[in-house]
Amino acid sequence: MSDEPQSWAPRDSSGAGGSPGNDRPTASGEQPGKPGKPGRPGKPGKKPGKKARPRRTGWRRAIPTWRMTLGALLGLVVLLGAGIFAAYRLVDIPAANASATAQSNVYLYSDGSVIARDGDVNREKVKLSQVPPTVQHAVLAAEDRDFYSDDRAVDVKAMIRAGWNTVTGKGKQGGSTITQQYVKNYYLGQERTVLRKAKEAIIAVKLNREETKDQIFEGYLNTSYFGRNAYGIQAAAQAYYGKNVEELTTAEGAYLASLLNAPSAYDVVAHPDNRPAAQRRWNYVLGGMVKERWLTAAERAATRFPTPGEAKPSNGLSGQRGYIVQAVEDYLNRRGILDAKTLATGGYRITTTLDKAKQDAFVKAVSDNVMSKTSSDRAADRNVRVGGASIVPETGKVVALYGGIDYTKQYVSNATRRDYQVGSVFKPFVLTSAVVNDSTTQDGRRITPNTVYDGTNKRTVVGVQGSTDYAPANEDDVDYGDITVRIATDKSVNSVYAQMAQDVGPAKVRETAIALGIPADTPDLTAAPSIALGTANASVLDMAEAYATLADHGRHGRYVLVEKVTKDGAEIELPERTTEQAVSREAADTTTAVLRSVVEGGTGTAAQTVGRPAVGKTGTAEEDRAAWFAGYTPDLASVVAVMGQNPDTGAQTPLYGALGLPRVNGGGVPAETWAAYTEAALRSSPVQEFDLRTAPGSDEGDELLVDENADGGTDPSSSSDPGTSPDATPGTTPDGSAPPTPGTDTGGTDEGSVSAPDGNGDGDGNG
Repeated sequence: MSDEPQSWAPRDSSGAGGSPGNDRPTASGEQPGKPGKPGRPGKPGKKPGKKARPRRTGWRRAIPTWRMTLGALLGLVVLLGAGIFAAYRLVDIPAANASATAQSNVYLYSDGSVIARDGDVNREKVKLSQVPPTVQHAVLAAEDRDFYSDDRAVDVKAMIRAGWNTVTGKGKQGGSTITQQYVKNYYLGQERTVLRKAKEAIIAVKLNREETKDQIFEGYLNTSYFGRNAYGIQAAAQAYYGKNVEELTTAEGAYLASLLNAPSAYDVVAHPDNRPAAQRRWNYVLGGMVKERWLTAAERAATRFPTPGEAKPSNGLSGQRGYIVQAVEDYLNRRGILDAKTLATGGYRITTTLDKAKQDAFVKAVSDNVMSKTSSDRAADRNVRVGGASIVPETGKVVALYGGIDYTKQYVSNATRRDYQVGSVFKPFVLTSAVVNDSTTQDGRRITPNTVYDGTNKRTVVGVQGSTDYAPANEDDVDYGDITVRIATDKSVNSVYAQMAQDVGPAKVRETAIALGIPADTPDLTAAPSIALGTANASVLDMAEAYATLADHGRHGRYVLVEKVTKDGAEIELPERTTEQAVSREAADTTTAVLRSVVEGGTGTAAQTVGRPAVGKTGTAEEDRAAWFAGYTPDLASVVAVMGQNPDTGAQTPLYGALGLPRVNGGGVPAETWAAYTEAALRSSPVQEFDLRTAPGSDEGDELLVDENADGGTDPSSSSDPGTSPDATPGTTPDGSAPPTPGTDTGGTDEGSVSAPDGNGDGDGNG
């Protein structure tokens, strides 16, 4: 290298003399082309007095500047806004979720108390107008006090606060308005995710623009969960206080509003240790009502904590509930009110005509007089079934219905089934038909209660063409000889009634039965002489309707089981009940007069314990498979049937040996049960007497006017009828001896198994 000093061309201060690419340092250490700033050519130097910003080095280079941060935030806001706008446009208000719209059908007694609910979800929607204002205010005080005054559907600050509390471990917080909670309940679900919360907020904003505050609040009250499997304010009112929402007090409403926050934490009955927390929450709600001027301080001071009732387990369809629901559904369907498919959609509130006190009385009567007498040691007792029905004659209202021991154990209702013979409870219809049609015997004598017939056992029925080859047996094969229709009714003499049905005309008897209320499609309602002995398979409820017609002096109207049906507050129109004079009053009242003597001294004397004027008729089905008692007072008609059925095979079985008795007949436990029920049902009602207008020649004593010379007629005073002999007693043969078959039960002398045709004169039946 040369030792001579190097020299450089002097720098052109204007920069014009600089050659391109000359980036070599000057003698002073400056970079060419960057005047005023060391090391950076082409830049003017800084103003005097201002220090140069030091270069960011090391780890500081990774930290964004404030300009970068601000720019990023602004970009994020724009991006977020665009996302929200897009989401708002893309997210529609969805259809309601299935669980939010599901409702149970509610079945009620006539007094409004609940019989049963048949849905999986315990919910019953109500209108906002049905919720008392104080209860509405309690809910608002508990959940969203600014709901009506604030137009915002989403409370952003509350959501942020709730999120922070959740993150910091202070527990999960809702932070939602009533609108948001309604959206969650009705449209979305209960999962806790960011996506669900975002959708909830967007839908809430849209919903707030499309629905009124009242609509949203009503929906919220109907979808919120209150604990005890109660969805909605109405279900909650029933679950905690056993009343409808309209009847809630301010204190009760405040308690229910408290539950919305945490139902399990505030149920003071299921968890008594919850009381302090529940009372604090309750006080918070009431305090909010005072603060918002929805409640005065004086009213608040007078309010006491309303301890709810015991939690009731889901009643389901056990006991009588299932039978009642089944009968009501069938009634609604058959009357064309609601078909099964429509009813299955749920939400119907069905008020029945059933009287709770009378229903309970029927259950107790059956329990005391039948079921309590069964024993696990007797095989026959496994087969005992009971059916019952009770109707108010004047209105046709069914006030009690007994379907069986338990719907969950025996599905078929004994009150409405049509597969058991009705036996001799059908006989009164023959007498009614005789009076209606002014019928005469084969020899021309007018048929009245005092007409004499031949009561010989297995007497062949005679028609206009001669013998019919049908010869029904009397109970225990007893021969009665000549006997009046009245006494034949008391004794339930089959041979007399079979002949009388033939004299009237089996087709006319059938017509009369239908006019009284027996359905025309009743199985085995055959126009043959055997119709008199009850070979038809009418239901207990059918028979109760027919007997109610007799009790109402021959006026018939179809029975009524439902008084009112509503859904979502709207009432469903029901058909109006109409009545007509099905049979003449004289015919109905004549039958009533004759049935009175059945209770006073015939086969139904056990019914006398009712303690008021009553009439009735006993009956026994073929082979003693069922025993019946049908009767009425002037203000209540009821029927009881005890049936035999194998619980395993479903086959009908005789009742021999059941309840510890040789045989079960209508004058025994059925009549006793009828009397026990009727006495209890009418205990608080004044005693009514029968007001009867009987047909001419129907009064007792008129038999003395019988023409002794009439063809086929006989002076009843010389009859071998046991009822006219001072030495004869009920249930004995004319000479006073015991009947040839094993004894009867203590209930009386009801007819038993006899031979009767299947309608063609060649089969077995019963009287």
